[in-house]
Order: sequence, then C-alpha cells, then structure tokens
Amino acid sequence: MEHITAPELAAWIADPDRPTPLLLDVREPWEHQTCNIAGSQLVPMNTVPGRFSELDEEQPVVCICHHGGRSMQVAAFLERQGFTKVVNLTGGVHAWANQVDPSMPTY
Repeated sequence: MEHITAPELAAWIADPDRPTPLLLDVREPWEHQTCNIAGSQLVPMNTVPGRFSELDEEQPVVCICHHGGRSMQVAAFLERQGFTKVVNLTGGVHAWANQVDPSMPTY
C-alpha cells in the first residue's frame, strides 16, 4: 500500500496529466457532513465489504478518514480483494485541513 500526504494529494488532484483518483471517504455520514474533500465519495468503513464491487479496480483509489487509521484498514482490505492502485491519505482530513485547506472545519 502506498501512502500520500495531503499536499501531495492536492498536487495530484490538480495535475491534469495524472489519472483522477477516486477519493474514497470511509468515515461516517456525520463526519463527512462536517467536512470533506471536494469530490470525495462517502462509503462508510462498515459498508465497504458489501460495496467494494462498485469500485473500478483500474482507477487509483485514495482512502480517506479522519486521521488515517480507518482508511489504512480499508486500503489493506481493498488490496486483499485484488485492487493494485490503492493509496492511504496520511493524517486524513485533519491533515488536509491543516496543510491544504485551513478554511475546512475540523472536529
């Protein structure tokens, strides 16, 4: 599994020459409503085992949570299911708020 920092992810999203990653937010709905990275898709961690077949195995997937722990578990799960382009956002949305978008609410 690869890991990416918030500034690295921001640069990736902004780079038109790189394939657009699926931003897979694995937090709970209330967390996603509080703050989220624009364009992220909410799939709460406990629903991933029943929904991972909805994901495109060829598209890079960046797993996101609050601080990076839950998303790392989901990234490992996806790899066990055969996904090869899985990345974990180190520090989660908290790092995104601190390092990329200081206007983002935190909790």
